Amino acid sequence: MIKLSVNINKIATLRNARGGNTPNVIQVAIDCERFGADGITVHPRPDERHIRYSDVVELKKVVTTEFNIEGYPSPEFMKLVLATRPVQVTLVPDPPDVLTSNAGWNTIEQKSLLKKIIGELKAAGLRVSVFMNPDPELIKHAAETGTDRIELYTESYAVGYKENKDKAISPFIAAAEAANANGLGLNAGHDLSLENLAFFAHKIPHLQEVSIGHALISDALYYGLENTIQMYKRKLMIDYR
Repeated sequence: MIKLSVNINKIATLRNARGGNTPNVIQVAIDCERFGADGITVHPRPDERHIRYSDVVELKKVVTTEFNIEGYPSPEFMKLVLATRPVQVTLVPDPPDVLTSNAGWNTIEQKSLLKKIIGELKAAGLRVSVFMNPDPELIKHAAETGTDRIELYTESYAVGYKENKDKAISPFIAAAEAANANGLGLNAGHDLSLENLAFFAHKIPHLQEVSIGHALISDALYYGLENTIQMYKRKLMIDYR
């Protein structure tokens, strides 16, 4: 069974736009789990424009499924995750001012940094995933950093899906095989949606988890949060054979 982790950053964005505590990020996380989510993902950024560091501390108290914290391994981020001890830390190479994650790690050029950071996280008993483009060579080097998993950055698949879904998914199949061959677990995320998720989940071997935020929260405006989570989970179970 492929797990669905719901990224609740957009809930925090909506809250912060007005001030106060509506919608309540903590309650939404609890509700997502109650509605069937297998995990909760957050990506706190230095300017706290959506998820705040204080949210992460409070979420740790209530999340009973898999808590996944994404981010660039700055000293502040490392202090946060080592204090809150989520199930999984997903490392992304985002500069501070980027709007959203837009590239994976270069595991050749940044191998020394990743080895150091991953060593610290694993010494604390945390599972680590690193955000990666679908490049088998870089994935091979990712295995040398000590990471447990990789998360495939799926924007190019989502963009190419409408034009030629088989062509769009081809590099991700190769990347998944490379991850498995090098002993890495496999996650995926970014622009996966009700439209393109089922095909991706069926075609990608060894996929363990998807993290979805923007599309799922947007769909919930039309379908309701509980119904939307169940719709996404059903997409993960579709068999195209």
